Amino acid sequence: MTAPLPPKPPARPDKVSLLRYFRLFREDILSAQPARLYRAWMAEFNTPFFRSYLCNDPALVDLVLKERPMAFPKSDRVREGLKPLLRDSVFITNGETWARQRRIIDPAFEGGKLRETFPAMWDAGIACVERLRMKIGSEPVEIEAETSHAAADIIFRTLFSIPIEDATASAVFAEFRAHQNASPVVNLGALLPLPRWFPRFHARETKRTAKRIRALIESLTAARARAIAAGTAPDDLATKIMTTPDPETGACFGTEEMVDQVAIFFLAGHETSASALAWSLYLLAQNPDWQDRVATEAAEVIGNEIPYFSILNRLKLSRAVFREAMRLYPPVPMFVRQSRCPEHFRDRDVAPGSQVVISPWHLHRHERIWDNPDGFDPARWETENGREGLRCAYIPFSTGARVCPGAGFAMAEGPLLLALLTRAFRFELVAGRVPVPVAHLTVRGRDGIWLRLTPR
Repeated sequence: MTAPLPPKPPARPDKVSLLRYFRLFREDILSAQPARLYRAWMAEFNTPFFRSYLCNDPALVDLVLKERPMAFPKSDRVREGLKPLLRDSVFITNGETWARQRRIIDPAFEGGKLRETFPAMWDAGIACVERLRMKIGSEPVEIEAETSHAAADIIFRTLFSIPIEDATASAVFAEFRAHQNASPVVNLGALLPLPRWFPRFHARETKRTAKRIRALIESLTAARARAIAAGTAPDDLATKIMTTPDPETGACFGTEEMVDQVAIFFLAGHETSASALAWSLYLLAQNPDWQDRVATEAAEVIGNEIPYFSILNRLKLSRAVFREAMRLYPPVPMFVRQSRCPEHFRDRDVAPGSQVVISPWHLHRHERIWDNPDGFDPARWETENGREGLRCAYIPFSTGARVCPGAGFAMAEGPLLLALLTRAFRFELVAGRVPVPVAHLTVRGRDGIWLRLTPR
């Protein structure tokens, strides 16, 4: 029997009022978009306040993200929504500030550094399996909460050498859950032509959770700074980043700026990985034949021996499934840039200050690029169409100069956790609980993703 298509949010009518569009956009940016974007190479949206161009043409995507990234800086409209938590983190800065931050951050994620984080990933994965063993029963499990727990555990183990059971780590995790629920994707003030000095009216809960998270992270970074000064700091990611000087200026991150960076490491490394892993497990529950193949591979590759970093290269099916899940459900569904200069896109003039949107959500499901664009097919990566799509239309981590520095980290963490979990459990759908994808900080299920677990 053919498995049903993975869930997809409904598209809005092609024409709606501006007020209706703002309401839809504030609730969920995915269902606020018209269906024509799954076929269009480019779409222009005009409002009284701003003009926006969504680009699905691979040549335009390359132009904006790879060829001339400095001509298309991050948009202030996204920055406004994330500013209470991220302040001046590398995710939302531009220009020389961003370049300096990347010069300090990138060395921590280069080449062989990933091998050093593998034991912490493994320990967090085993801890996740043991937590889930305690929840096996007649009741289904909200799997997004569990993958969030596991991803947060990995972040704290690799960044600060502490498990999530640590009191501070546990508090940060709890506050992030609250912050995600309180934060819209885009602050209303970013959609209106307000002067920079005008208040942006962030929700009280958004400001409260952001303040609490930053205070907790500051306690961790300040303690690590003291340990570095005393020569007792562990050789983890936090120590590497805090002791790496900018090769051009010789300056390191201060505590305040390190808080900004840790906030985005947690947001990017925890939220995005949790989203991708949860959808991977749902897709495997929807496709039990693929789930059995992944579980068999995991049992053969991992076995009961002491784990080695090299097993990651042998988890080919887990990697293909995780990659396909991020095609269907890219954790960050849209990248918003702003044109600095006059541009000419597909016979249209683009004025300076226009919003330029690159949408992995639509690009990854584009009907003129992918075979069976809405279907789950991990085997596509071995086909010519899949390889071509991977080259020109697959950007879950962005691409070019602003590619996520933790992309390799995520592609190790995700398949490893997927293998450990499917080796231990069978995941089954729950009747009547089909998750509806929505975009908050990342692409999640509107009411969670519920699965039933049984031991293998």
